[in-house]
Amino acid sequence: MESEVARNLLEIKAVKLSPNEPFTWASGMLSPIYCDNRLALSYPVVRTFLKNCLAEKSRGFGTFDVVAGVATAGIPHGVLLADVLEKPFVYVRSSAKDHGRRNQIEGELKTGQRVLVVEDLISTGGSCLLAVDALREVGAEVVGVLAIFQYGFAKADVAFAEKKVGFQTLTNYDALVQEAARIGYVSESDLKTLKKWRENPDAWGALYA
Repeated sequence: MESEVARNLLEIKAVKLSPNEPFTWASGMLSPIYCDNRLALSYPVVRTFLKNCLAEKSRGFGTFDVVAGVATAGIPHGVLLADVLEKPFVYVRSSAKDHGRRNQIEGELKTGQRVLVVEDLISTGGSCLLAVDALREVGAEVVGVLAIFQYGFAKADVAFAEKKVGFQTLTNYDALVQEAARIGYVSESDLKTLKKWRENPDAWGALYA
């Protein structure tokens, strides 16, 4: 599954690799990779493929009652998963609204329900772990986090372990780079650059700052 998902993302350019002209993330980090899984929504065949992969992967979390999407990028993929599984759906904002009912969680969620959190990608895990906290605060039991892609940062593993919540993804950075090399999307020199970034993103980015 990892290689096939990676190939689909590369083909629709949902994942872009640019080792020589780095992207700047919202955090300010410089990176040779930019992932925008929302593009998959515009490709029905890929969208259906990812939806079915999410459904298959969700079985690894055991039984759960509700699917929760992390705003905003996790919402559409969470809706697709909830639809194919015929389960209720809610979504979690990064913070409560400052007007109306001041909700942070939108949708009906009952105390004690088992919830699977869906995110589009995991870098450090910050946004989805905020969602996990919000769900636990209202009495939900979070069975885990499911995402399409992860960078494989050690800090994410540490953060999830501290919150005592597991996560799974359909594909990851290593699988993506291998597939990109296999189909000729990147050169051998680009491949070395991508591996160096993965080993130490902060030090790599400092070279371009």
